[in-house]
Amino acid sequence: MAMGLSAHASEDEHILVLGRISDDPASHYDQLKPLLDYVVPRMRGVGITEGRILMARDAQQMASYLRRNRVDWVTETASTAVQLQQRAAARPLLLTERNGVSTYHTVFFSRRDGEVRDLRSLRGHTLALQSTASTSAYMVPMTELLDARLSPEILLAPSDQPSSDRVGYVFARSELNIASWVHKGLVDAGAVSSLDWQDPGRVPEAFRADFRVIHRSAPYPRALELVREGMDPRVEARLREVLLAAAGDPAARDALRLFFSTSRFLPLDPASERSLDGLRRGVQRVRSEVE
Repeated sequence: MAMGLSAHASEDEHILVLGRISDDPASHYDQLKPLLDYVVPRMRGVGITEGRILMARDAQQMASYLRRNRVDWVTETASTAVQLQQRAAARPLLLTERNGVSTYHTVFFSRRDGEVRDLRSLRGHTLALQSTASTSAYMVPMTELLDARLSPEILLAPSDQPSSDRVGYVFARSELNIASWVHKGLVDAGAVSSLDWQDPGRVPEAFRADFRVIHRSAPYPRALELVREGMDPRVEARLREVLLAAAGDPAARDALRLFFSTSRFLPLDPASERSLDGLRRGVQRVRSEVE
C-alpha cells in the first residue's frame, strides 16, 4: 500500500483511499495502515481489492482531494469534519470512540484569585487557546464567545492587552502551555477539552487546584469517519458495516488501538447530529466574523 499521490478513486474503483490531514505523515501512516489492511480484505464482495493512504497538509487540500475523488474515506475531529462537509460535501459515516470516549466538551477556566468568574467577565481580558486546528481549544471556544455576544480580538503575545470591549485571545500551541500561562498570570483564562482538563500531563494537579471552571460548552463528537460525495453506495454500506463490527473482532484489536486509540465506531445518533449542526453554524460564524 503505497503512500503516493497516484490514487484516484474514480479511475481505480477497486482501490479504497483513506485520507488524513497531517503535519507528520510518516507517523500517521503507521497509525492508519493497519486498519486499512484490516478493512480491505473484508470488502472484496463490493469490488475493493486494494487500499491506499493519501495525506493532506490542511483542510483546504483535503477538501480538494475529496472534490476530485482522490480520497474515499477520511478520519477527522469534529470541527474539521464539518469544514469538509461545507467545502466538499463529505458525509459523516460514523462516530469514532477513542479510549472509550465518544463525546467531550470544552472547559474554560481562570485563576481562583482572578477577576474572571464567568464567560461574560472575559470582556477586556485575555484567553489562551491552542491553535486554529483545534476543535476543543479554538473552534468551540470561539463559537461560545460569539454566542455570548463577545467579540474576539487576536493578540500577538500574552503581554498584549485587548480593547476593553473585546476578548483578547492568543495561541499557546499546547494544552500544558495554556495551563501554565493561566497559572503564571500571563493570561486571564484558558480553554481546553474536558479530556485535557482531567489529564495531569496537560493540566497539572497543582495548577488545577488554583483554577476555577468558568464555563463548559455543550458536548460534541470526539471524532468522525467521513466519506466523499458520490461514493458507490454498496462500498459505503460495506465500509460502515465492517467498521461497526470491528470492535467485536479480535483480529481488529491492534489496528483499532493504533488508529488513534479507537475503541469502537458508533452510528450517528440524533444528539450527535444536533451538536454537529450547531458546530457547523459556529464554524461558519468564526470564518465570517473572526477570521
